[in-house]
Amino acid sequence: MAKTMRAVQVPAAGKAFELVERPIPDPGRGQVRIKVEACGICHSDQMIREGVFPGTPYPRVPGHEVAGKIDALGAGVSGWSEGDDVGVGWHGGHCFQCGPCRRGEFVHCEKGQVTGLSHDGGYADYMITPQEALARRPLGLTATEAAPLCCAGITVFNALRHAGAMPGSTVAVLGIGGLGHLAVQYAAKLGFRVAAVSGSADKQNLAASLGAHHYIDASRENPGEALQRLGGASVILATAPSRAAMEAAIGGLGVRGKFIILGVAEGDLAVAPLHLLMGSRAVAGWASGSAIDSEDTMNFSALADVRPMIETFPIEQAEDAYHRMIRNEARFRVVLTMS
Repeated sequence: MAKTMRAVQVPAAGKAFELVERPIPDPGRGQVRIKVEACGICHSDQMIREGVFPGTPYPRVPGHEVAGKIDALGAGVSGWSEGDDVGVGWHGGHCFQCGPCRRGEFVHCEKGQVTGLSHDGGYADYMITPQEALARRPLGLTATEAAPLCCAGITVFNALRHAGAMPGSTVAVLGIGGLGHLAVQYAAKLGFRVAAVSGSADKQNLAASLGAHHYIDASRENPGEALQRLGGASVILATAPSRAAMEAAIGGLGVRGKFIILGVAEGDLAVAPLHLLMGSRAVAGWASGSAIDSEDTMNFSALADVRPMIETFPIEQAEDAYHRMIRNEARFRVVLTMS
């Protein structure tokens, strides 16, 4: 009798999760099988749940914040061994042949795969992934700590380290939530003067405990003006998915400052061209990163003692856990455990 595993699948677009028994899959050429220990729930999982991506095959097992151990190797896999501690994020493989891949921009591969969308993800006891999607997980991080770092962590850490700011300059984090609470920690550990920006006063103590040097309550003062009183921000990491919050904060950029959009907001963002032109300022987006970026994120997190704030649920409670995350009731990441 074939061995089976538990998996949480979306049977069809817009349908509730189903906990099912499936055969344990075997890795193909260039693939590995991972015994999943933990998988984070991300807001982007809503796109699989609701069928936002056209052409998504159903049923589909979501999950792109995966931490576990390599359980089996497919033919042609090299550099990896059974038992290796690994993580897998949003980036689920690339073609190596298109223009972006030839330039090393694997996350922008024209045929790029997405974990939990292009192929089944980590809401299961086992999953299959291409070897190029693997990130080594360092000692010092538990599986539940590592899982959110493969999406939420890499998104903010990778954007920040490529933003061009120098240690000691001001970095503002807009929104102290699932991404923002990690961004504050990374910015502080990297040696920036950190200004946390939120829409109320209730996260001031939390922001300070995470390493913020300044707190701006956007309900009481204009955040752009407040940042200008600090000399202007070299970088504003916009993690809050709010167009109004972004438009209120963008005026806080200093000369040659960069406004980096990480949270997806509805509608178009209004930006004054003269404000950008006169200060050589810029607005940019950032797309997480590839497997080596996840590896760098986890290594830095272990080294600098950056940790996500998480709530854990057993895989059997995936439906409740998902709604807690999507409704922003959790503080701040939700992780499914398989043991």
